[in-house]
Order: sequence, then C-alpha cells, then structure tokens
Amino acid sequence: MELIAGNWKMHHGGRDSLQLVEGLLERLIAPLPGEVVVCPPATALFMVGDRVQDTPLQLGCQNLFYENGGAFTGEIAPIFAREAGVRYAIIGHSERRALFGEGPEIYRKVQAAIEAGITPILCVGEQLEEREDGRAWPVVLEQLQESLQGLPPEKLAGLAVAYEPVWAIGTGQTASPEDARYMAARIREELKAVSGLRILYGGSVKPDNVDGFMELEEIDGALVGGASLKAETFARLIYREKKG
Repeated sequence: MELIAGNWKMHHGGRDSLQLVEGLLERLIAPLPGEVVVCPPATALFMVGDRVQDTPLQLGCQNLFYENGGAFTGEIAPIFAREAGVRYAIIGHSERRALFGEGPEIYRKVQAAIEAGITPILCVGEQLEEREDGRAWPVVLEQLQESLQGLPPEKLAGLAVAYEPVWAIGTGQTASPEDARYMAARIREELKAVSGLRILYGGSVKPDNVDGFMELEEIDGALVGGASLKAETFARLIYREKKG
C-alpha cells in the first residue's frame, strides 16, 4: 500500500493545522488509495491527533528523541509522541542532519521509534556536489548503514525510506524519474530482507510532477513538503491519475 506523508515543517500552529486537516478531510473520500500521514509541528500533535482519530488520516511527527525520559530539555520522547496518537515519525531528515548535526545517533532514534510502536520514515539523500562527483549512491548507502546498524530485518518490518536528494528540497528542482528509479532500486536491493519495505520519493514533489514518480514500480509513495501545506494541492497528490 502506498504512503503519502505531508511534512509541514515549522509551518502552521495548532489552529492553522486543524484548519488544514479540516480542509483535507472535506476533500477525502474513503477508502483512500493508500495511507495518508500528516506531520504537523510538535505543538500541534495532540490537537491534530484528537481530530484525526476515526478518520482516514494518520498522525506523524517530524522528529523524536531516543530516550523515553530524563534530563533532555526540548526533546520529544517516543512514548509521548505515541500518547498523542503518532503512528509515523520522520527520522534523519536532511534539515536535521545539516542544521542540527544529526548523524550517528539516528539509528538510536529509529530503534526507539520501533520500540514505541511508531513506524520510521527514514530520510536519506545526497548533496548536489556529492551527486556531481558521482558519489550519490555511496553517500545514500552510508546513511542507510549508519542509520540501521544493528537492527535485524525482522525489527524493521514495515519501514519506510524516503529518498530525498538534498539539492531538490525546497528548491523547485527534482531528480529525474530515472534517477529516482535507480536510487529506489538500489535501496530496495540493499534492504531486500526487510518485509513490507516502502520507498518514498521526496524533494519538491508537486501536483505537476508527482505522476512521473508515482508511476514507477520502484516508488511506493511520497514525502511532501510545501505542496502539503494547502488542502487542495495535498488532495491532488493523493488523488492523482492512477496507472492502469
């Protein structure tokens, strides 16, 4: 089953998040073509979580910590996120890696999410200079191995991996469908022992380019940024042209 996740980043407080959810629910017709996850800012998690109960939408968070309690000012415990109704967690987003120095500890977040009953959406992707140097796949492979180290395949069942070329995030540029297909195929081969694996594409996904990615057999969904901030565009990404 495909997965479409909207990452609202640091946009929309509680009231605006609820308004967006209401607009989205007005446009959704069950059964949905796949799973749809909304990832509001942390301060809106409980409000949105309450609203999406018993609806086709699922709740996701944009980040979490790897401990469930302690002196970790400003962090979000996985069990707190689960209490809010969170079912998915974006982990290792390029903005977390670049702006907040995340890296070696990402595997601990993946493990903590799984232990809390939360499905990770693990983000991987290369910088522009790494792609131009021919190192796109080695960089992504290193991120995968570092982020999943020590976790047996049976623990990772249902994992989602979002391939997001960093140079395409928020820039209006996108990888070509051929590049996305190649990278998704390499990721799937690397993680072939993981049952239920879903590979998403992210990076300036919009209504006018989503079809080219979603028609690929190797792609199981999308992680959407700016286009998920309006109900009408997010709904278009969900109810796009279906192949066949």
